[in-house]
Amino acid sequence: MSGLHAVFRRLEGRFGPQQWWPAETPFEVIIGAILTQNTAWTNVEQAIANLRAADVLTPAALVRRSPEELEQLIRPAGFFRQKAARLHHVATVLVDGYGGDVAALCAGPLDAARARLLALPGIGPETADSILLYAAHRPSFVVDAYTRRIFTRLGLLTGSERYEAIRDRFMAELPADVPLFNEYHALIVTLAKVCCRKRRPDCPACPLATDCRFARENRQKP
Repeated sequence: MSGLHAVFRRLEGRFGPQQWWPAETPFEVIIGAILTQNTAWTNVEQAIANLRAADVLTPAALVRRSPEELEQLIRPAGFFRQKAARLHHVATVLVDGYGGDVAALCAGPLDAARARLLALPGIGPETADSILLYAAHRPSFVVDAYTRRIFTRLGLLTGSERYEAIRDRFMAELPADVPLFNEYHALIVTLAKVCCRKRRPDCPACPLATDCRFARENRQKP
């Protein structure tokens, strides 16, 4: 196995289509991308369920709520004061500058759209790329901790690269294809949860084990 294409083909052959991200609207993707920072997705699901029950899943509805109301609704996701402020700011930008249209916020040259998102409070590279890929359907590869872990263990990364360097490699080696980027990132998440766990990884069950440096080293241990 060599290169990112080969990794994708093997993951796809093992796990099949993932059809990810779990959201009903582009704005819900933005909400999820912000809420999932520093917490588990199960907590995000509860927070989104609260927002849905309160009918606060559109930019216009969200900006009408007080910070205190938002904080209570998203409390399960943790860091609720900080995240409520971020959500309110993004929703305000959408309503005031783009008519509530996520596609308009993310329109134009990809680098310019990404810079626009990164200028928003609390929107870092991973969150910006998640919004571009999953909400706006733009070909911006999402790098997360799972990506770094898996590809470092494979020997394709050193583990010390910056976020942008890892993203640049994926963007350079793969065609700029939204469905491919979507599936690849989802497959990375699946592999990390099923096999390539941080602790007690299940190397024998991993579809990449035969070419993985980490798996070979584990097999050699007494």
